[in-house]
Amino acid sequence: MLIHPWDTPRDDTWRQWLATHDFGQLAVNGPPGEPPLVQPLHFAYDAERREAVTHLARPNPLWPAIESAPDVLLSVVDDYAFVPGPWQAEPGTPPEHGVPTSLYAAVQLRCRAHVVDDPTEKAVLLNRQVGHFQPEGGSARAAAGEAPYGRLLSGIRGLRLEVTEVRAKFKYAGKRSQAVRDRVATGLEDRGRARDAAARRHVLRVGPTTP
Repeated sequence: MLIHPWDTPRDDTWRQWLATHDFGQLAVNGPPGEPPLVQPLHFAYDAERREAVTHLARPNPLWPAIESAPDVLLSVVDDYAFVPGPWQAEPGTPPEHGVPTSLYAAVQLRCRAHVVDDPTEKAVLLNRQVGHFQPEGGSARAAAGEAPYGRLLSGIRGLRLEVTEVRAKFKYAGKRSQAVRDRVATGLEDRGRARDAAARRHVLRVGPTTP
């Protein structure tokens, strides 16, 4: 992923963003001569432990690939929006000369995968994940050998993803003039598509950065 200086998130923006963007794609090296294997999944990221936790069904074809090549990549992309060319035309230039582009936030976590098969450890992992997504409770805690989930633990394998490197990109017109940024923000507000409001917040927050 190419990251220009003006697309680099400031401070801990990416950590705050990842706390609420917890669905991504896990990419694992496939067998020789085959493309990578990619699995969409929910995960819970723990900034203090620098790890993400998740689980997959035992028959999932990723397991042999993970065990043979445990260096994996967890990729998360969201808050994306298409920007029409005229919105990006600098003042004094014809609108039709503006360059269309994409706005998006992306975080890639390079990880060392650790497979969790011990029933007690799997229960702990599951409770961590459910606690992230369902902090209000309402579901029984998982415990090895106990109802209602104990008997289901054999059907899954847990996965601890130890983060070894983070690459983050927040591409929100940071290179553009304030006039263009204002026009993009207004255009997103007026258009109002599914992710336009989130993209607009990034455009207003990030601000131009000198390379």
